[in-house]
Formats: sequence, structure tokens, C-alpha cells
Amino acid sequence: MSAASAGLRGVVPPVHTLASAPASNIPTLASFGHDPWWITCLKVLIIFAFLMLSTLFMIWAERRVIGRMQQRPGPNRAGKFGLLQSLMDGIKLPLKEDIVPRGVDKLLFVIAPAIATIPAFVSFAVIPWGPIVSVFGHRTPLQLSDLPVAVLLILAMSSMGVYGIVLAGWSSNAPYSLLGALRSSAQVISYEIAMGLSFVPVFLYAGSLSTSQIVAAQVHGAPFRWFGVVLHWPSWFAVLLLPSFVIYIITMVGETNRLPFDLPEGEGEIVAGHMTEYSSLKFALFYLAEYVNMITVSALATTLFLGGWRAPWPLSVWATFDNGWWPVLWFLLKLAGFMFFFIWLRGSLPRIRYDQLMRLGWKVLIPFSLGWTLVVATARVYRRQGGSPGVYLVAGLIVLVIVLLLWFWESANEKAARLAKLAAQDEEAGGPAAAGPAGELVQPKVPAFPTPPLDLPHYHGIGLASPSGATMAGAGRNDSNASEVTGA
Repeated sequence: MSAASAGLRGVVPPVHTLASAPASNIPTLASFGHDPWWITCLKVLIIFAFLMLSTLFMIWAERRVIGRMQQRPGPNRAGKFGLLQSLMDGIKLPLKEDIVPRGVDKLLFVIAPAIATIPAFVSFAVIPWGPIVSVFGHRTPLQLSDLPVAVLLILAMSSMGVYGIVLAGWSSNAPYSLLGALRSSAQVISYEIAMGLSFVPVFLYAGSLSTSQIVAAQVHGAPFRWFGVVLHWPSWFAVLLLPSFVIYIITMVGETNRLPFDLPEGEGEIVAGHMTEYSSLKFALFYLAEYVNMITVSALATTLFLGGWRAPWPLSVWATFDNGWWPVLWFLLKLAGFMFFFIWLRGSLPRIRYDQLMRLGWKVLIPFSLGWTLVVATARVYRRQGGSPGVYLVAGLIVLVIVLLLWFWESANEKAARLAKLAAQDEEAGGPAAAGPAGELVQPKVPAFPTPPLDLPHYHGIGLASPSGATMAGAGRNDSNASEVTGA
């Protein structure tokens, strides 16, 4: 790590770095753009194959893990332990009949699944999954590309992905599809603001928006001696910037439309949302986009908050575990932990209401992210000017207390408003339960839930023209010329 980046973090670079990898093995921005064409094509092929195989394995793992949670076996017929079940489903879906309803915008209806899928693949191009290694005699970083604003590229791609969902709902020319698309757009807007704000403290600590440089900024924490050996405290941003890590964890679940935030495709409310009118391969592409997005946001969380491909502490004490192909193993293990987290949430939490989703995004995550960003920015400036770290620790506690007080105040106001609404409903229904003339307890009349009547007139032909041209009436339903129209 350079002295300049170490100075940004407020830590003097140690003279003895027992666990640091050789400088020639740490990729920088200057390490990219020098690969021959065949190395670039090989990296593209490996990333594509990795994302596709990971999707198949993730679907299988999700079924098996949730099956164990719900005390059922899960897939266990196709292949050993059911491992081929996802592959069979992937082969079956494209072979199904592709139905395109009348009245859709065919061009947008066809390209919407591709718009939702392609950005998820592009985002993985700037994710580092290892140091510089030798591939067939050529030294290359285990990363397709890197940019000075690589994290902003990932945010831009995640924003582009929602266009596929919105266009799918709009082009379907169906009310449930359009409702799911509008839900997705509102959800992404509210959650991407908080997600972007959770990245700002990471940028302030790392001094860069490059993914490889952010990984390099998490090499070592403050040094300490143990039996004469210079060691370092864990320096992952998940520890140093815990509130940012928690905010990102919540927003990445909302970004991928997974439980408990899968409202754009709430089956119990809007059939399947934006995917209602889709079938065959186009339907499969939406699910592929969802799982690839899960892998991408998990890889981004690993890169920004868990040290990327670097070995976890205390294995990071030995430089061997940060060299060669070992880092790929650490990266995959961290990625698998996040993927299990997604499965765990789906098997544990119910879907929340839409108003709860928007309230969490706009009233909790965004204000808290803004306050935390201001605290971190102030602390960085104060620390660079030689201030003590205890001052901003106390300031952080004060901000935390203020946020908790505001949250309790908001909860109390909502509870009071809810009680006032219930009291008003009781008053309209005749007041609370009281004693009747014979002393029995009489409950007030509560208005029925506003469900549409199931016995509508047109189901029995009322108001429809008869073969003779006369209008059918309720009394004429038993007439021999008035046939009942069911489902008209």
C-alpha cells in the first residue's frame, strides 16, 4: 500500500509488513489494458461460464436449503442429490411454447428481458477475484477490467437493469404487469439512493472509486506486537464502517427484488407482476437476471466491505495465502456466505407491505445514510489534521442516540395515528361493545372489507341483449329464451 493511500486512512505505513503480498502481485489501474486478445476472451468466457453455472447451483442450493428449513427433501431425483434438476429446468424452459399476447408492443416485449439481463453480466467485469497471476506464461490480474470510477459503473448497470422490468410491464399492455413495473421503479429509486450513500464512506477511506484500489486499501489495520511479531488488526470496511455495511446489506436485497422485498412480483397480489405475460425463454431470462444480480451485488459487498479476494484474518498473517490462486478460494467462500444469506432470508421472512417498504427506504435508510456520511466525512478531515480518534467515536455515539430518539418518536406518532383511526372507526360503527337490552354483549357493526361482489349481474345475463333483441331482466332469468351467461 502506498504512503499516500495510507495517509488517507490515517495509518502510518508499517516498516515490517509480514502478511503483505509482493508489490508486483497487487494489481493497480496501470496493470490493465496490456493483455493480449486471447487472454481477454478467456476472461470473458470464464466470467460468463461462472455466472451461468453459479445460477444453476444457486437454484439447486436454494431448493435444498429451504427444503431442509421446511422439513422436506427438495430436489433429489435428477442426478446425485438432485444436482441436475436446475439443468433440466434450464433446458425445459426454452423448449416451452413462446406465447406473445395480442396487443403488446412486440419490439419492447422481446428486448425487455435482454435489457434486464445484460447489465448484470457487465457489472461483473470490474469485480476483482484475485491478484496478478501467470496464465500460460503471461502475467495478468484476475479481473477483466478496472476503471477510476468502477463502482459507479456497477451502480449505472444496476439502474439500467430496472429499465428491462419497466419496459416489460409497460409493453405487456396488462394492468398487473404495469403495476409490477411501477412498483419496481419506485423501489429501485428509493433503495439506490441509500445504496449510493453507503458507498461514500468507503470512498473516503479508500481514497479511490476503483475496485482494485478499494481492495488494496483493506490490506492492514493498525499494527500491534504479539510475542515480538508485528501484526495488524482486521481492516475490513465491514468492521470500520459497520453502519454502511448494514445499509448496503438491506439495500442489496431490495435491489435484487428478493424476499422480503419481492413486491414487483408479489404472486398473492399481482399474479407475477412484470412477468405475468411472459413464457418460455423470455420468462427464464428474468429469473437469470435476478440470480446474476444476486451474485453481482454479493461480489460487490465482498469487494467493498470484506477485503475482496484477500485472506480473512488471521490467515492474512501469512503472505502465502494472498498469493497465487489461493485468493480465488477466499473470494468464492465470501461470495457463498452472501448467497446463503439470501436463501436464509427467503426461508425466514414474509413479504412486507408496500407502504412499509417505501417507509423503510425514504424515512429510515436515506436519512440515516446522510447522517452517517456526514459523520465519517467530518471524522476523516479531523483525523487528517491530527485529531484523536476518541472524539469522533463520541460523536458517532451522539448521532446514534439522536437517530434512535427520532425513530422512537416516529414510531410513537404512527402508533397514535393508528389508535386514533381505530377509535374513529369504532365511533362510526356505533361505539365500542356495550350491553344490550337483555344484558348480552353487543358488538358494534364493523364495515366489511371492501371486496367486490362475487355475484355480479352480468354473470347471469342481466343487462345483456337476448336473441330476440330484448334486454334480460332479473325476473326473466327463468324464461326459456333467457339462457344464463356464465363468465361473460
